[in-house]
Amino acid sequence: MLAGLRVLVVEDDAMLAMALEMTLSDLGCEVVGLASNLTDAAPLAREATIDGAILDVNLSGEQVFPVADILAARNIPFVFATGYGVAGLRDCDRGRPVLQKPYELGTLVTIARKWRRGAAG
Repeated sequence: MLAGLRVLVVEDDAMLAMALEMTLSDLGCEVVGLASNLTDAAPLAREATIDGAILDVNLSGEQVFPVADILAARNIPFVFATGYGVAGLRDCDRGRPVLQKPYELGTLVTIARKWRRGAAG
């Protein structure tokens, strides 16, 4: 259903990142990068061919917002992953989708399907 969708994952919890990578792969996605911090995530957000991204809001005390800004400037859709809901987002990001931790597979698929439609159209 999501075959070939290229996804960037920015998550500082290694176990969550690996589980998410396996889940996305099982859904047919290609994980183009796993990053656990801003230093690794920013170049991927700037240069990789991406259809969508999953961004953990809090990366070991750093906020992921600079990566979100890069993706937004490139018109690449993304979802914020957080246990705090919209409360941890900037005002300018309040309209962005939020994937509540722990991740719910159905919500992730619904969001990724929207990326697929965007990539196709």
